[in-house]
Amino acid sequence: MNFTLKIWRQKNKESKGSFKTYTVQGISPDASFLEMLDVVNTDLVKKGEEPVAFDHDCREGICGSCGLVVNGRAHGRKKGVATCELRMRGFADGETITVEPWRAKPFPILKDLVVDRTALDRIMAAGGFVSVRTGGAPDANALPVPKAHAEEAMDAAACIGCGACVAACKNGSAMLFVSAKVSHLALLPQGDVERKERVLKMVAQMDKEGFGACSNTYACEAECPKKISVKHIARLNREFIRAKVG
Repeated sequence: MNFTLKIWRQKNKESKGSFKTYTVQGISPDASFLEMLDVVNTDLVKKGEEPVAFDHDCREGICGSCGLVVNGRAHGRKKGVATCELRMRGFADGETITVEPWRAKPFPILKDLVVDRTALDRIMAAGGFVSVRTGGAPDANALPVPKAHAEEAMDAAACIGCGACVAACKNGSAMLFVSAKVSHLALLPQGDVERKERVLKMVAQMDKEGFGACSNTYACEAECPKKISVKHIARLNREFIRAKVG
């Protein structure tokens, strides 16, 4: 398969970026999107040109580092997958593909397709953890958890912190990310001790980082590679109100 790529190139955070056009040929339909970019970079290096910088690690849809906007969609048009899980057979032979980084004020571009997502780390450091002393691992049935709560907590914990929700939101909101982390721990007895403090600190840090308000368009849910539900945003709002008045 052959493709024409319009890739965002930007030397550093201070530079003004622009799209550059490249062509790539002989790509296997079974190749992943990142493997296709590897071929592009190999060709650039052979020509003595600077390769395209992009984030990646596990390439299995687990780590969340490979976030790219592909043809205007965070992680591409296929639902429920990260960029690394996209296969080139999902594109038409000869198609022109536009590739750019996450676009959000709290995610400054560092180089090419690489953005600084440490704002999400700072939100987690503000309260997305359990610090109570729980001692040794208890028996599995020592702390009964309703099955519905356990399953919903697991669904929220599936969030990989890629930032697609931010990139998809017209307001650059991180509400889906924060709500998944708050909801996960709010549903479990281990997180109950710091429940109020956690939500207040994480929301305060989210606002401090410059993320926008929820747009209520459900774009975050539509683009989330782990299909995190916006229902968790509703729980975040309830937890916040409860912490404020409690």
